[in-house]
Amino acid sequence: MFTILVIIHIIVCFLLVCTVLLQQGKGAEVGAVFGSSEAIFGSTGPTTFLSKMTSALAILFMLTSLSLTYLASHRGAESVMQDVTTVAPKEVPQVPPQGVPQTMPSGETPTTTGDNGQGGQTTQK
Repeated sequence: MFTILVIIHIIVCFLLVCTVLLQQGKGAEVGAVFGSSEAIFGSTGPTTFLSKMTSALAILFMLTSLSLTYLASHRGAESVMQDVTTVAPKEVPQVPPQGVPQTMPSGETPTTTGDNGQGGQTTQK
């Protein structure tokens, strides 16, 4: 239903633009483009036919716009991610960054000595 209404809406938009462009502007003649305007639109000329056509298409445009708005707001919550199951992240052991003092299991704080032959490793007090 929604797709059909979108297609109708696009067709109505295209026809509405065409009818507006075909209408006579100030000082312009439709016959300048197509030849005689009576031959195309009849003896009454393009004004009554195009104005009625524009009004009808404008009403149809508004109805399809309101219908699309209503249908879009009341659609079910569809998502491309609705069938995806979530996986719990694995526990990664936390490794402390280099140079940050940690507490030892005995409660003592390790110290870093300059060059004790261990390459700057921490030693226990």
